[in-house]
Amino acid sequence: MSSVILIRGGGELASGVALRLFRAGLRVVMTELPQPLAIRRLVSFAEAVYRGQTQVEEVTACLVENPQHALERLNHHQIPVLIDPPAKSLEFLRPLVLVDGRMTKRAPEYGMDVAPLVIGLGPGFNAGINCHAVVETHRSHYLGRVIWSGEPLPDSGIPDGVHGRFAERVLRAPCSGIFKPLAEIGASLEPGRIVAEVNGCPIHAPFKGVLRGILHEGLFVQEGLKVGDLDPRNDPNYCRLVSDKSLAVGGGALEA
Repeated sequence: MSSVILIRGGGELASGVALRLFRAGLRVVMTELPQPLAIRRLVSFAEAVYRGQTQVEEVTACLVENPQHALERLNHHQIPVLIDPPAKSLEFLRPLVLVDGRMTKRAPEYGMDVAPLVIGLGPGFNAGINCHAVVETHRSHYLGRVIWSGEPLPDSGIPDGVHGRFAERVLRAPCSGIFKPLAEIGASLEPGRIVAEVNGCPIHAPFKGVLRGILHEGLFVQEGLKVGDLDPRNDPNYCRLVSDKSLAVGGGALEA
């Protein structure tokens, strides 16, 4: 059994967990898809899949070829990221802790025996049934709390509000097809500005705000998929800062 903590997923919440565990001196390895769909790319370690290396705040992550290389990169004070959707690296790494941060909102495809401690983030997990602990991800009085028995709050289907903006701050694909962004992360957008398009179908900014996140160009997206995040606070500095929610969830994982 190694002292490694394996985190499945490299999106915003999983990266918040990785950041807090790494800052606490723990050895973290992450796995991702070949084409991650992280929206807040400047605060997601999944970005290492596209760039080879990325930095979230002061912490650097790098793409590695295999689990052996992942262990070697840990000695360089970095977070290694593996392309490993089925988590085959579990057998080699034999992690002390597995954190599932993929946010699929479905029950995992494995049981509690894959690691001495299995931690799930948000809906789909049931402590004592398919994991040892769940961290609450719903923005509420319970956010970041560790659940040792039972389930977290159900998925509401409504995005968290920011300055009174809820569903409208999430940009979604108007149809299925190839995604093309037409604005950069951090850009200040006026209402009606074309932010991106899918197969020529435009996506407009619904209100004035900063583009806090957007998908990579060339990805195939399904109709209705989240492709961007518009922040009404209009402060571009937030684009490079891990959110309070991600840090709270990361604190819960660290507590567990």
